[in-house]
Amino acid sequence: ARELDIRTVDTISIKSYDHQAQSDARVLKSPDVGIMGDGTGILIIDDLVDSGKTLEVVRAMFPKAHFATVYAKPKGRPQVDTFITEVSQDTWIFFPWDMALQYVEPYRGKD
Repeated sequence: ARELDIRTVDTISIKSYDHQAQSDARVLKSPDVGIMGDGTGILIIDDLVDSGKTLEVVRAMFPKAHFATVYAKPKGRPQVDTFITEVSQDTWIFFPWDMALQYVEPYRGKD
């Protein structure tokens, strides 16, 4: 971001998987719409587009953004403007950040 003189970096959090089972995409955190507008001049980057359901939700929010992924599977390719590597639909990619359970339900309120 510094080399490109980009001063605003934000995240979109969407949950569409529960461990390895895919479900409906749900927006958990959205960036400031006042800054993002319709997505004009915005670059949205993800590690992988699988079925395309997650990026479909984001594209509906920011239709004029440019979407880039590292990996693209055939079903999700129509949702991506730029990708580095295409892999088959049945390929499961193990990312370092997915190698262990990342989220544990809070104990508070369970009793």
